[in-house]
Amino acid sequence: MRGLTFVKKIISSPNFLPLLAVFFFAWLAAKPLFGTGYFNMHDDLQMMRQLEMEKCFADLQIPCRWVPDMGYGFGYPLFNFYPPLPYLVGQIFRILGYSFVDTAKALFITAFMASGVTMYFLAKRFFGRLGGVLSSVFYVWAPYHAVDIYVRGAMNEAWGLIWFPLILLFSYNLIANKDLPILKFTKYSIVKNLILGIPLALSWAALLTSHNLMVIIFTPFFAMWCVAWLLYYKNWKVLPPLIISGLWSFCLAAFFTLPVFFEKNVVQTDSLVKGYYEFTAHFPSIGQLLISRFWGFGPSVWGLNDEMSFQVGWFHWILPLFLIPFFALLLLRKRKVTVPMLAVSVLFATGWIALFMAHPKSTPIWEHIKALQFIQFPWRYLTMIILGFSFCVGAIMTYLPKFIRYIGFIVLVVAALAYSWNFFLPQHGKLGPLTDQEKFTGAAWELQQTAGIYDYLPNTAEMAPQGPRREIAEVIEGDGHVHSGKQGTNWFTFVAHNEGETEMTIRVGQLAFPNWKVTLDGKEIPTFIPDTEKWGRFYIKIPKGEYQIKAQLEDTPVRSIGNGITVIAWVVFAAVLTASYKKKSS
Repeated sequence: MRGLTFVKKIISSPNFLPLLAVFFFAWLAAKPLFGTGYFNMHDDLQMMRQLEMEKCFADLQIPCRWVPDMGYGFGYPLFNFYPPLPYLVGQIFRILGYSFVDTAKALFITAFMASGVTMYFLAKRFFGRLGGVLSSVFYVWAPYHAVDIYVRGAMNEAWGLIWFPLILLFSYNLIANKDLPILKFTKYSIVKNLILGIPLALSWAALLTSHNLMVIIFTPFFAMWCVAWLLYYKNWKVLPPLIISGLWSFCLAAFFTLPVFFEKNVVQTDSLVKGYYEFTAHFPSIGQLLISRFWGFGPSVWGLNDEMSFQVGWFHWILPLFLIPFFALLLLRKRKVTVPMLAVSVLFATGWIALFMAHPKSTPIWEHIKALQFIQFPWRYLTMIILGFSFCVGAIMTYLPKFIRYIGFIVLVVAALAYSWNFFLPQHGKLGPLTDQEKFTGAAWELQQTAGIYDYLPNTAEMAPQGPRREIAEVIEGDGHVHSGKQGTNWFTFVAHNEGETEMTIRVGQLAFPNWKVTLDGKEIPTFIPDTEKWGRFYIKIPKGEYQIKAQLEDTPVRSIGNGITVIAWVVFAAVLTASYKKKSS
């Protein structure tokens, strides 16, 4: 009976039908992914990353930092720097019995669905349910959304699109709340401020663990949004919970964010901003952004001969233009800025500022702010463009006369779908046959082992490994041999037998990285890298005799502190939720 009551409550909710529409239009966008097989994409490492995450879980390396199969099999600090959230969620699909092929597709489908839902709730807050659905449709069906998933296969960026609307919504709700408690050093006030900051903290933590670069892109626009509402409501009491939520989000994600920030000097980050990845090579033109309807599945290249699309979408940027003169007329008549007007104005400005940042005219800004150069591709600002303009389109439902509102809604939805319909397809229009076994064997496996090898190559290596690893360890100097090798994700063992009278030198088939600890019969021994070693593998010396060698990648102080902060933050989160529940019950 309780289950039936719950279902009836959901169906009777005023959001039920609008959300049903949102899911339907998101399903249309994701429909090709529901078939069997897989599709070509630029970043074809989604299944490989999921496999490595699963191996970490099975090996109890939590959080996962070092993956054993990448870096040509020599190991790689992938998840010490690469955001893990989509692949953590992917483990849920794996537990449910999904193949790796279907798990990757399920994560892309989730990105479509969830981004539609979050945009619906943001736009609904300002324009009502009909406006919320319209903004959601434009957000999901923006051409760049298709580029992200069907062309680039940019899992983490597609997941970043989920959290932008939620962060804007929860920060607005916080700032617009006039009943905030003044933060005092009392149990009640601190707990209430923590409770108020929960949704915003969780949303920011999700973004921090979904895509590092999206944080750089999004933060200035988030600050602009917050400042606008602080000035509008003059609700300065909001600052404590706003600051608390920011600190809390950082703490929730500290296991990842602290190593990213403090250990970036141990990997070769220069390769992320040079050569193909130099930002100056990837500025789209105004024509490519606003006029062209070109569609392709190739790469972004120097000049205007790109083989992928950077279009905003005609309806996405033209429709919001009609709102500005309309708002000007309203201001002349009523001389009052309304909440929807300010929201549209801020996100309209967001869209055009982001468009400027994607254009070559913004080059001096990129040159002056070095952190921007790690974004690599200025066209990544399309994420902010489609966020801002898709939101603005929903406002049309607020200002259309009631007698044509639903007709206008249908016309605009049909226009958005008709414009982008042929973009939301994989290359060749359909999925191709592929199984997990085919992806993880032969040439396909070797390609995944080497792909992206320079992204986070430890700086102890002069060059990336030029061949696959064959052995866990091998004798380089001396009379002896190694045998009985075993390996996990971040550990390995073997038996070394030195039959000579002098020390035997062993080369270990792992890339050196801070805090590899090697023990000889339980006693720690030093590692070293000789000048002749170009690939960054580490070496050990052992005396005469037979010994059990064990190596383990242990956490550095930064990683340990990050892990500890995250554990404490989630314990506090559970305690705050419990306190909130008890207060409601009493």
